[in-house]
Amino acid sequence: MKAITYGRAACGNRAARQGLAALLVLLVMLAVPALGQAAVRERESINSGWRFTSGDPEGEVTDLRYDVRPAYDDAGDGKAADARPEEAARIASDGTRVLKPWILPTANPFIKDPARRHVAPEGNPGGDVAYVQAGFDDSGWARVDLPHDWAIAGPFITEGPYGGMGRLKSWGIGWYRRAIDIPASDAGKSIFLDVDGAMSYATVWLNGQIIGGWPYGYNSWRLDLTEHVIQGGRNVLAIRLDNPPASARWYPGGGLYRDIWLTKAQPVHVAQWGSAVTTRDVSVASATVDVSLTIANAGSEAARITAVTEIYPLDASGKRFGRAVARIDHSPGDVPAGESVALRGEAVVREPRLWGPPPTQKPNLYLAVSTIRRGGRISDVYETRFGIRDVRFDPARGLVVNGEKLRIQGVNNHHDLGALGAAFNRRAAQRQLEILRDMGVNAIRMSHNPPAPGLLDLTDEMGFLVMDEVFDSWELKKTPLDFHLVFPEWREADLRSMIRRDRNHPSVILWSIGNEVGEQYSGEAGASLTRELVAIAKDEDPSRLTTLAMNFAKASMPMPREVDVISLNYQGAGIRGIIGQYPAFHAAFPDKVILSSESASALSSRGEYLFPVAGAISGPVRPWSGGDPVTHQVSAYEMHAADFGSSPDRVFASDDQHPYVAGEFVWTGFDYLGEPTPYYTSRSSYSGIIDLAGFPKDRFWLYQARWRPDLKFAHILPHWTWPRREGQVTPVHVFSSADEAELFINGVSQGRIKKREYEYRFRWDYVTYAPGEVRVETWKQGKPWAAASVATTGAAAALALKPDRAAIAGDGKDLSFVTLSIVDAQDAMVRTAKNSVRFSIEGPGEIVATDNGDPTDMTAFPSHQRNAFNGLALVIVRGLPGQFGRVTVRAEADGLTPASAVITVQKP
Repeated sequence: MKAITYGRAACGNRAARQGLAALLVLLVMLAVPALGQAAVRERESINSGWRFTSGDPEGEVTDLRYDVRPAYDDAGDGKAADARPEEAARIASDGTRVLKPWILPTANPFIKDPARRHVAPEGNPGGDVAYVQAGFDDSGWARVDLPHDWAIAGPFITEGPYGGMGRLKSWGIGWYRRAIDIPASDAGKSIFLDVDGAMSYATVWLNGQIIGGWPYGYNSWRLDLTEHVIQGGRNVLAIRLDNPPASARWYPGGGLYRDIWLTKAQPVHVAQWGSAVTTRDVSVASATVDVSLTIANAGSEAARITAVTEIYPLDASGKRFGRAVARIDHSPGDVPAGESVALRGEAVVREPRLWGPPPTQKPNLYLAVSTIRRGGRISDVYETRFGIRDVRFDPARGLVVNGEKLRIQGVNNHHDLGALGAAFNRRAAQRQLEILRDMGVNAIRMSHNPPAPGLLDLTDEMGFLVMDEVFDSWELKKTPLDFHLVFPEWREADLRSMIRRDRNHPSVILWSIGNEVGEQYSGEAGASLTRELVAIAKDEDPSRLTTLAMNFAKASMPMPREVDVISLNYQGAGIRGIIGQYPAFHAAFPDKVILSSESASALSSRGEYLFPVAGAISGPVRPWSGGDPVTHQVSAYEMHAADFGSSPDRVFASDDQHPYVAGEFVWTGFDYLGEPTPYYTSRSSYSGIIDLAGFPKDRFWLYQARWRPDLKFAHILPHWTWPRREGQVTPVHVFSSADEAELFINGVSQGRIKKREYEYRFRWDYVTYAPGEVRVETWKQGKPWAAASVATTGAAAALALKPDRAAIAGDGKDLSFVTLSIVDAQDAMVRTAKNSVRFSIEGPGEIVATDNGDPTDMTAFPSHQRNAFNGLALVIVRGLPGQFGRVTVRAEADGLTPASAVITVQKP
């Protein structure tokens, strides 16, 4: 559609006018119920009732490829994570007809220049394939509900070069089918399919007719089904995904792994993501809210429209309360048939409830309700959730939110949810954020692709700051079949769609247009491409700054000039022997904020301690120096890192020596599937502060001491059960925000020490092991702070189960994460136990997956039998949809007292 923009609209918020207008709206909706919100716009989840199968029909000769792909030789296992990207292979057409010309038009709403938009050729490729036919019998296919990750159930691939992608077969072709009923009463409406994410190269047919698709697996997209819908009848969607091998440096997942919706609207309606809300002149006294509405007219006649937006506060549960606090009367407009217009307006909110990150601020939210009328009748009602906040990046102060200087205490997180895979689950994501918050995290970098929309809903509600990111590669490749294959034709659409979708989330404070892209090495050519992408971002959202994560580009190079915020991966503390680059960038760009978009990349396995312990505070993992080449575990003393990274201690020192740096995003918050540096025979990374099952590593308390300095605690490592180390040197380290500590072994002091400048842990490196008790007492500023102890445990005697939530909703989505512990006769956890445990369940629930956080464990996630890893394992329980009551989870292990836990499944 062609877009037309109208000028600034009239606005006002006087109480009398608000009240009268609200009364008129209510009277109209009561008098004409058919024109109420439910009738003019419907958004229905169609996640349930899909059928799935792998592979194309046997003997199918139709070419269903999106495009010709280059040949490749290997999956790149063991390749350094910061390796220089390579030139893309040149692909020549092999003369076959591919689907790309029919898919590209899906991008048109995000291509600004009409001359560059795509027109689908005549024809219906794939229309004769059996799987797209409405009458095809798919009863033999697997029944699945979405979100669905086809690869997470395994089995793991134990041989071959697949560690980089998590040793799970995510690549291949998958088909999904579902019938949708469109009642005759929907005649005249626009019908859209909204896909939150599909991995990847999606193609959609409706009733046998190709509709469109989207190659990039992380973005959300929409297809207009209207012309091909059978009104008053059964309609069949068929979706084909073609997930390439060697397409990622981590586990991408596969399938329709995010939510899918059916949206119905009147012909004149707010366009996809067509509401943009920004705030300015923000203070505790007032704030100006600007609202832009893009109104589309899918009808055959021009439409005269009016629009009103009312703003309501939301409570902590997300429900609106009270009266509208402001009202915008947008200027009337004419929308030509087949085109769109933008209506703008502003209003002042008095004494706004500001959005900001805890603990010093609250994540308050508002709802903008926009009512569109055509000829006096309601044509659309569109709701936009947003927050009122003032975010500034100050070169001297760093990040300032609502006038408060905040240090970025952030982590990077990949999109998988451990044993649940890439299929988005709100509760699993919420649990991750809760654990991170307890550590002191206030910011998340979405590495390295747009997240599920539901994750940003959570960061809004919980008050996390977000760096939203797109593109791990541009035109140069990191893996043979990654996004570089479609970047030239899709970069504008992918960047605009991410920003348009996410721009109203108050948690999003920065747009990142790429991560460690190869164009860092290409001088002015790379800078030119950076400039193009920044211009697109500014065009979509001038209210936020842009950045680009750089692990190679130096201050003297042209690329850093093009972004608003300097984001450095590892270069601050020094990378691969190159000294820290903070001073050089600060001197070259004194007017720009600098932050560390990736810091540390420390490596460890929870509860695995290797000897001897190095005296240095940071070093790479090497055989018997941080790493065990036999077990493929990495020492949990938390002093080793990837070759390009550093320990937390070194990063903290670098940050403290350069106070102008705005903060850091640690690599990573959680372990993730794939990229298991340094042991590519493993399934998952070692870089997380928290392991794949959600159990904190010792590093958790090192960051907690740094990021929550007022929290009184002392954390001792290692455990103190070493039956074959009597008389041997066994160093003891303590993590605490205290500044002085004394250690006792069986009551005998090992010395009282003070932290020196740029020291962040207490360490007694020459302690001799003897069974018994280790105790530490700490002081801060001369006053007692915290004490802690660990003791030698007895033999494993029993199991214990503890759900994170004792009651869950029986909606088939809510989860309880149940921790299994192995304990001795005195109920102390045996931190060396690795017993095999069998899980079972009774009642209206099911075991979704089990895990233990061991990166080397190749037991399939759905297994009900799992070895504990250093005393712990996890079982994930879900209530069966529509069934309610008590669920009993049981755990058994040979020679140990069994355990059980009760979870109540309640009506949603």
